[in-house]
Amino acid sequence: MENKSIPVVAVFDVGKTNKKLLLFDKNYSVLWERSARFLETVDEDGDPCENLESLRLSIFDALHEVLRRDEFDIQAINFAAYGASLVYIDAQGKPLTPLYNYLKDFPADIQQQLYDAYGGVVAFSLATASPSLGSLNSGLQLLRLKREKPDLFGQLAYAVHLPQYLSFLVSGKLCTDLTSIGCHTALWDFKQHHYHQWVEDEGLVGAFPPIVSGDAAFKSTFLGKSYWVGTGLHDSSAALIPYLMSNKEPFILISTGTWCISLNPFASIDLTIEELQQDCLFYLSYRGTPVKASRLFAGYEHEIQSKRIADFFAVTTAKFRTLEIDWSIIAALTALDLPKAIDLKSFEAIDLHRYPDYQTAYHSLVWCLVKAQVAATQLVLRCTQTARIFVDGGFSRNQIYMSLIAREFPAMEVFAAAMPQATALGAALLMHQHWNTAEIPQNLVELKLFKPHTIS
Repeated sequence: MENKSIPVVAVFDVGKTNKKLLLFDKNYSVLWERSARFLETVDEDGDPCENLESLRLSIFDALHEVLRRDEFDIQAINFAAYGASLVYIDAQGKPLTPLYNYLKDFPADIQQQLYDAYGGVVAFSLATASPSLGSLNSGLQLLRLKREKPDLFGQLAYAVHLPQYLSFLVSGKLCTDLTSIGCHTALWDFKQHHYHQWVEDEGLVGAFPPIVSGDAAFKSTFLGKSYWVGTGLHDSSAALIPYLMSNKEPFILISTGTWCISLNPFASIDLTIEELQQDCLFYLSYRGTPVKASRLFAGYEHEIQSKRIADFFAVTTAKFRTLEIDWSIIAALTALDLPKAIDLKSFEAIDLHRYPDYQTAYHSLVWCLVKAQVAATQLVLRCTQTARIFVDGGFSRNQIYMSLIAREFPAMEVFAAAMPQATALGAALLMHQHWNTAEIPQNLVELKLFKPHTIS
């Protein structure tokens, strides 16, 4: 009987809270998806962290399940995972330590000694395009291992970021990927385009496997089936790939969720001290080019303040999801004595008694969040000629938010971008040349234009 299996690329999308396996066909439509819960554990200090063994078993369980399905023929596999997390492996490829949480407290003395040795925190952070973030600067995690656990460090064969460790589990090949090494790690010198001098001086360059291109792949076999395995990607960088592949003209992407990250892949100037102090940084794209980024904790603030409004007016937060913008409310809000300098926490200080109903209060919340978002996005727009802003993620479905963003950027085209599973899709697209003979579709991103509104 003729084999009717559908050729697919499989992508493991491993976030901090959501972890899933997705199968894409040759047109990059999702054919199958499986979510999984992974166990947490604690490290030697009692701090919570990812359970690497649970993660490993879940990946192989998922592969077993898909390979048992006759309707799918896996041709390629790739991974996207959260950054700032290093796996330390020995000569046998076994982890030496837990996967330390990137929110774990970092020793101030180790950090300060490093900064003092290389021109101070400002000079160091500008060179590495990495604000001082403690354990979120994953390169410092490796330095900590060397300083505090020399016996374990002596057993170290390689340090790899989580996406590359996941790839290694399936391919058996170790590599370093630019999207992971260039993600606020404090490892990369963005001016010199190689590891920072401190990595050389500490003898740590050899701890990292060779750097390979983000679209590289290894031939591997599992359960008698051969396929291509990608190198793995940092998730924020993976989410940008579909936009880079479908747009030739410069653009800004505001990727919204718990964190709202403004990404400019066309920035051509270095960070300033002022930008750095406002949590602005550079990522590296899969092409090795810098992507200027600013971050805002707006999704989290929206969740907390939405609940405050709902509790105060005795409604559910579901009421807010279908609200459309009322420009008369916006006109009234601009006339109110609201804080002149709007930041992320401005709404938190407002007494809800001043609002007649939940609709007005919610408009005010989104108005404040948009004002803060505009300030954050302006940080990556400096000296950039771009006429388009794409907004994806949760806020792209918020009609009030999108309408206000369009009003704040009247000279630009502002689009709500609908792209399910953008992170996984980006990882899938980088495998295209290895398995897919069809053309990459041009309609990967569904766009809705929001035109600026002027209040008379």
